[in-house]
Amino acid sequence: MSNSIKTWMMTAIMAICCLTAAAQAKQRLSREQLAERQARHIAQKLALDDKTTKLFTDTYCQYQKEVWALGPKKEKKPETNAAESGEEKSERQIKAQFAHSQKILDLRQKYYGIYSTFLTQKQIQQAYQLERQMMRRLANRQTVRKPQKRNLR
Repeated sequence: MSNSIKTWMMTAIMAICCLTAAAQAKQRLSREQLAERQARHIAQKLALDDKTTKLFTDTYCQYQKEVWALGPKKEKKPETNAAESGEEKSERQIKAQFAHSQKILDLRQKYYGIYSTFLTQKQIQQAYQLERQMMRRLANRQTVRKPQKRNLR
């Protein structure tokens, strides 16, 4: 009986050690790695050949880098300007949002032109749909994880 308890305890300890090691080995992907995985996933779904997959992956990653460069910058603490009313501040924020949206639209049009050189219109449309699905999935995962983190504290 004593040997079976020792064996059971050793098995439990080894399992815990293995799980801990596996958890430490699992690291969060960088944005670049995530973009590359997304591009490869899209290329696989589109059944692209190796040459086109490489071209698509490189182009998609470059597009993502340019979008990140435009990313919403957190405003520094606004200086209190007595001359600027709430309406003026709102107008300034709305115009800034329009300018940001226009920059993203310009990028999308630029890369649509690039994609058109090596993908069919149907493939481009599918790629956009797959990208949207992945973004929704990631957004849902983020909203699910955030409340859980708060509860743990």
